[in-house]
This record gives sequence, structure tokens and C-alpha cells, in this order.
Amino acid sequence: MPMANRISIVVVSGSLERLQMAAMVASVGAVSGDEVTVFLSMNALRHFTRGTGEPPAAEGPFGRSLQEKKGPGYRQLFQSAAELGDAKIHPCSMAVDVLGVGPGDLEPWVREPLGLTRFLSDAHGAQVWTF
Repeated sequence: MPMANRISIVVVSGSLERLQMAAMVASVGAVSGDEVTVFLSMNALRHFTRGTGEPPAAEGPFGRSLQEKKGPGYRQLFQSAAELGDAKIHPCSMAVDVLGVGPGDLEPWVREPLGLTRFLSDAHGAQVWTF
């Protein structure tokens, strides 16, 4: 049996298209049996807090079309990656501090904060994607 790929995903953008693509990579990788770790930081992190009222902005026409469709959104895809494929989704510890995000503020499928140094160490030898 072939060894699973290791996929490390850095998500720093708060744009709809980039969040959606990161979620698609995470969910497909995770349900395919790959080891997936997601690092949420900067402008992306606020879109993973409970009760986020403001949706991410679309960058262009594709994002606007995506908003009109009823397909699975980025949150649902990330949740599926975590629950069905055991993807590890972590907020950046620095971003958590800067934004003042508490442990109960994040979606329940988001794990404990992780520092960038640890993420990079764990990502050694993995495919690394940035969105």
C-alpha cells in the first residue's frame, strides 16, 4: 500500500476564492487518506470564529458566482476534512493573540493554537500550499 502524502496548508487570505480553494485541497486530501495540516492566520482566521457575521469578500467574478451557488462552502469543506478525514486545522498562535480570540470563539473542529515554528517543523518534507 502506498504511503499517504503529507499536505500542509497555510491560509492567510480572507478572500472567498482563496478560502474555498484551500478548503477544497484540505477536504480532498483528507478524505483521500492524506495527512493534512492546516494553519489559519492573519486575515483568514476571523472567518473561523463562531457567529462570524461578515462573509469573506469575493476577489472577482468567479467568487461572486460562487456566492450565488448552493454548493458546499469553505467552512463545510474544512469541517468535513476535519471530521471525515481527520485533517488537523490549527489557528496561528500569534494571530490568536493579536485578534484576541479565545478558545471558545473558534469553530469546534479547529484545534488548539500552533506556533509558526512548530508548523514549519512539522511541514518538513510535506507538500506545502499557501492561500
